[in-house]
Amino acid sequence: MNTVTSRTVVVLAGGISHERDVSLRSGRRVADGLLDRGHTVILREPDATLLSYLESNRPDVVWPALHGASGEDGALRALLDALEITYVGSQPGSSRLAWHKPTAKVIVARAGFSTPESITLPRDTFRELGSAQVLDRVASQFGTDLVVKPAQGGSAQGVSMVADTDDLRRGVVEAYTYGDVALIERRVSGTEISVGIIDTGDGPFALPAVEIEPRLGVYGYDARYNAGETRFFTPARLSPEVTELAQSTALSIHNTLALRHISRVDLIIDDDGVVWFLEANVLPGLTETSLVPQAIQAAGLNLGEVYEALGEKAISDAAI
Repeated sequence: MNTVTSRTVVVLAGGISHERDVSLRSGRRVADGLLDRGHTVILREPDATLLSYLESNRPDVVWPALHGASGEDGALRALLDALEITYVGSQPGSSRLAWHKPTAKVIVARAGFSTPESITLPRDTFRELGSAQVLDRVASQFGTDLVVKPAQGGSAQGVSMVADTDDLRRGVVEAYTYGDVALIERRVSGTEISVGIIDTGDGPFALPAVEIEPRLGVYGYDARYNAGETRFFTPARLSPEVTELAQSTALSIHNTLALRHISRVDLIIDDDGVVWFLEANVLPGLTETSLVPQAIQAAGLNLGEVYEALGEKAISDAAI
């Protein structure tokens, strides 16, 4: 990753999603890295003037650091495509599929990978069929050792660990505060890891796996973004064989979902060494405590150089 021509880069951060604060932190880190590489960086919010600004000024590349629906559901990316604006990251269709966790799970399972058994529960179904009846049936089929999360969203917002039927009810209600669809999964015990995937010009490759050990046992929002709440091990404390399997699985899932440039695949390795897919992140967090930056540095790479190379990869892809 050598020095390239100085570029004008618009870094998008902020927005109105629940993950606004995280996005601002990610955007600042990306902007700082690109500034260190000598690029002209404009840090902007996605507001009512954005599209006209981009159309008039036409930067070399847009670097989205928008977490949540505003940056990951594919809509903004589709508009950038319509304006013929080059951007880092996955294309609209792939973003939309990966952003919807139940859909991503179906695609990944059909490709032959393991993912926890689950049920997708829209709010309307929950109401119309009677909440008590619905939850009784869920508990009867799946038991109560479960994880409940919004079908869309990130940063573990709205995610609950369930141990009994009261937890299940509270967890579903909590998930509905972040969206209209809840995903209820069997909980898999084991080592929780994340594998970042980047493509800096020679094809996508897996970064070192990051092992996650939350101080309080749950990798929730506070554990993700408050220093000291979680211990991270990079590379993960896995055998070479399991490490290779986890990295190859993550890379295959990245390709199966047709993701591009950068992603993060969250996995659990159970006691038998089985790799379980949890979710894929179209735009992983890039804050000072986020997993992908840790993995980039563990690979011996410079953050600014990687963010620069991802921008160059986006520019080269757009030229094809």
